[in-house]
Amino acid sequence: MAPHPTQNQLLAALPPGDFERLSPNLELLSMRLGDAMYEPDRQLEHAYFPVTAIVSLHYVTRSGASSEIAGVGPEGMVGVPLFMGGDTTSSSAVVRAGGHAYRLSRRALGVEFTRGGAVQRLLLRYTQALITQMCQTAACNRHHSVEQQLSRWLLWTLDRLPAQELTMTQELVANLLGVRRESITEAAGRLQEGGFIRYRRGHIDVVDRIGLQSRSCECYAAVKSEMNRLLPKQLAAPVEPVHWMG
Repeated sequence: MAPHPTQNQLLAALPPGDFERLSPNLELLSMRLGDAMYEPDRQLEHAYFPVTAIVSLHYVTRSGASSEIAGVGPEGMVGVPLFMGGDTTSSSAVVRAGGHAYRLSRRALGVEFTRGGAVQRLLLRYTQALITQMCQTAACNRHHSVEQQLSRWLLWTLDRLPAQELTMTQELVANLLGVRRESITEAAGRLQEGGFIRYRRGHIDVVDRIGLQSRSCECYAAVKSEMNRLLPKQLAAPVEPVHWMG
């Protein structure tokens, strides 16, 4: 069965009339791990509303180093510059958990946004929540340990994919956090010693979510609180396994 648009929390929050007007313009897409959705300084043509996928917004330096500045899952949308006055972005958008998303053309999004009303208010509230996530991520990457960053990243990922397993190389996680792969291995080892995760042969299972939250920094709770304050639905928080390929 194909995912329904209302599996995206922003689309689900629209009043019936707004959703009915918007839904004929939504196109379901299958998104694979590693697919590039946006490239820096190129014209943006579509907005994307993930339903079962996660998209990483990240910045790549001239040297090739990169780090994630935000993640977008079923709680949000990719393409904020389209209604904020710009048609390009300096960051990249890459799928970091495969799944599905609904695509909306730049023109259709523009028409809905300029109508004002519920669509505009909802997208602006989401933008504020996204900015909070970016600011908190920047502070976290600068001031907190790799173990705290990894804990925060795992918790955010579990919130966005409550019923799925995630396949992810340790190298990619290291790139998303902007740290060495060896640092991720060491941090995962300490979390396992504490009984918060089970790590073996390239697989990691979160077995103590409350404990993992205690090892995370305040950044996880700060972003989650702002999301819950600004957006209509709270993100789910089940304990589900996350699988990495070593």
